[in-house]
Amino acid sequence: MLQKLQDIAGEANARLNAATTEAELEALQVSVLGRNGQLTEVLRTMGKLHKDMRAKVGQEANRIKREFETALQKKLAAVKTTTEAQRLLSERIDVTQPGTRRGRGRIHPITQVYREIRDALVGLGFMTFDGPEVELEEYNFTMLNLPPDHPARDMQDTFYINDKVVLRPHTSPCEIRALTTLTPPFRVVIPGRCFRVDEVDASHSPIFMQMEGLVVDRHITLADLKGTLETFARAVFGEDVKSRMRPSYFPFTEPSAELDISCTICKGAGCRVCKGTGWLEILGCGVTNPHEIENCGLDPMEWSAFALGLGVDRMASLKYGITDIRLHYENDARFLSQF
Repeated sequence: MLQKLQDIAGEANARLNAATTEAELEALQVSVLGRNGQLTEVLRTMGKLHKDMRAKVGQEANRIKREFETALQKKLAAVKTTTEAQRLLSERIDVTQPGTRRGRGRIHPITQVYREIRDALVGLGFMTFDGPEVELEEYNFTMLNLPPDHPARDMQDTFYINDKVVLRPHTSPCEIRALTTLTPPFRVVIPGRCFRVDEVDASHSPIFMQMEGLVVDRHITLADLKGTLETFARAVFGEDVKSRMRPSYFPFTEPSAELDISCTICKGAGCRVCKGTGWLEILGCGVTNPHEIENCGLDPMEWSAFALGLGVDRMASLKYGITDIRLHYENDARFLSQF
């Protein structure tokens, strides 16, 4: 039995000297001193020995245990010190080396232009107003003075959820919600996504961003609209930009117009972007049709209004010279990093 203890001690010391990691030392401790360890197994059989031999074996076993535990703790401390030194060495940073340049996030061009438009209108006294993207057909068409046979109601242009609900193809139904919920006079700017049945190409997308502006007050005239648009165009495109209004037609405004600005690329000289005219169309507008005001429960003899609507995607393309609308939505980091 004493020889077995010496063999256990010799093997344990050899393994202790060879161990280089905390995991190896932990495994060694378990194999020698654990519940089923070698030294523990010897101590369990001592009851079968003669009392004189039992005393000698007990003394020797306790001595080997104490010496092994002491040596194990010293080796564990040394291994921890070595491991920590290696970790610090591997994590060392050479402060004399140049740092790694990390890419910076950029604000999307549509977001930039949206904020410029919003801030320009808020500076003119407008407040933001919102409406649902899934809209009632009544608000989207009927109350905007679009009769049942109007082409815009055709399913080839509008996404229908059912006969009474659509994905809004424009932000104009928010005018109805503003007119029926707010107390005039008021000025609101209405941003939001719109949806139309369009094939994706360089100038069309089934999802796009619009902004609507609506002013309701007494004695609103076309002159109020013209002054607002001129101020707005200079705020967004710069003080040197020129603007003009052209007659147009929208069912919910009368008279209706479109606003052109001098080409941002050629400064009015004529180029491929403006097709040689020197002008770029940026929005539609007009004095609100009295039928729309009456449909919303207001007296058109007392209250009048004007509205404007623009595509934020188109404005961003004009402002930054972007020739393909798809670039706005493909999230190409090489494109977005330019803004």
